Amino acid sequence: MATPSMEDYLEKIYKLIDEKGYARVSDIAEGLEVHPSSVTKMIQKLDKDNYLIYEKYRGLVLTSKGQRVGKRLVDRHHLLEEFLTLIGVSDEHIYKDVEGIEHHLSWESITCIETLLEYFKRDASRAEDLMRLKRELEEA
Repeated sequence: MATPSMEDYLEKIYKLIDEKGYARVSDIAEGLEVHPSSVTKMIQKLDKDNYLIYEKYRGLVLTSKGQRVGKRLVDRHHLLEEFLTLIGVSDEHIYKDVEGIEHHLSWESITCIETLLEYFKRDASRAEDLMRLKRELEEA
């Protein structure tokens, strides 16, 4: 089972590989705002746990397990951003809020949020009603 820290690394590595085709220690360190030595230690742990294959000075590749988990983590992040946007959280708070809650929700909760989003997508008037209610409560 991946820890929240491992999840952050896997998510970042997956995104870097998806965007650039590779993930270097320096890119990971910069993206997560940690020291390269911390990245190297975590990469070694992820290698040991079969999320990736790491060869010193040659780089890393995600295993099928690492790709599957990385994609799931990126999807979870996007889902939570979409959810917070839907319920009216301001853009300035969304990223920090997602980072604060994503590791603390069960996959069952994530699935329920996904279902709720689908409910609102199927009828745009539902989201409009929600925003109208939110405004009414804020004014009260």
